[in-house]
Amino acid sequence: MATHSGSPTVLLSVLLLLLGPASSVGAREWGARGRASRQSQSEQRISLQVGGRMREYVVHVPPSSGGGAPVPVVLMLHGGGGTAAAELKGTGLARKADAAGFLLVLPEGTRPHASKPARFVGNPQTWNDGSARFAAGEQQIDDVGFMNAVLDDLMARFRVDERRIFVTGFSNGASMAYRVGMELAPRIAAIAPIAASGLRIPSRQLASPVSLVSIHGTADPRNPIEGGDVHAWGKSDPRPPTRETIRMWATMLHCPMTPQVIREGGGVQGIAYGPCDAGSEVAFYTVEELGHVWPGGITLLPQRLVGKPSDALQANDVIWDFFQRHPKPR
Repeated sequence: MATHSGSPTVLLSVLLLLLGPASSVGAREWGARGRASRQSQSEQRISLQVGGRMREYVVHVPPSSGGGAPVPVVLMLHGGGGTAAAELKGTGLARKADAAGFLLVLPEGTRPHASKPARFVGNPQTWNDGSARFAAGEQQIDDVGFMNAVLDDLMARFRVDERRIFVTGFSNGASMAYRVGMELAPRIAAIAPIAASGLRIPSRQLASPVSLVSIHGTADPRNPIEGGDVHAWGKSDPRPPTRETIRMWATMLHCPMTPQVIREGGGVQGIAYGPCDAGSEVAFYTVEELGHVWPGGITLLPQRLVGKPSDALQANDVIWDFFQRHPKPR
């Protein structure tokens, strides 16, 4: 199954209008470990030196975080060509963070030309998800090391609940969430890949149980649910069937391999494998007619390129409900 990205010129004009350059870093103050600047009352942009590169992440701090109690952390990894600012707009996760009281952390990927602003077409930010795709993979960027450094930096700045560190991501960021869940398993309680192209590194036994909830649209043209070749940024990339990765993760957690239906109707089907190692779980939701869009969110790209949005399932609610049930086992 092949899909084509359409005219790069059209994409460029749309994205320059909607996304603009990556958020700039203004006047900075020295933080506990790296440089930090306040973007708003609730958001800070923080710079870290990792592996000889200056890396950045944005942290959205909920109003309730000042009470002294340890707070959960949710890392949100943007899609290929995306930015932290675009994910804040497209997912609405900041509102969920404020309501639920978790730190929302949005790392920035790397781009081919580090000195120039991020652009969806021409200078896209991507993750090294293990597939050797995109500039991040070709340059063998140590994004797992970056995530580890982000968590260390958060520990120095905030009172973090170390049993409730979670990772979600969209598209290329979702595949990166799989990689982080596997390679940083001792630190991660659960992951939530959305519209993922699957696990792009060889599977192996997890060093510690990491629960999984994944959501995928049945009409996703960029990462087809049944797999197939997809053309992006001038290259063809074979995508594995989504269910194959779900079953692989369930196998790694020693789950019963006959799933139970946990939701049916309204254009949504949910299945779950469990109970698995140490009370962990694997859940998978499909949303009818949903394209390559955050479920319940908005898209900054034309529907002809990514398909239709859908409100049949609110990803933010499903993800957080799942995360709350699956802290890291003691």
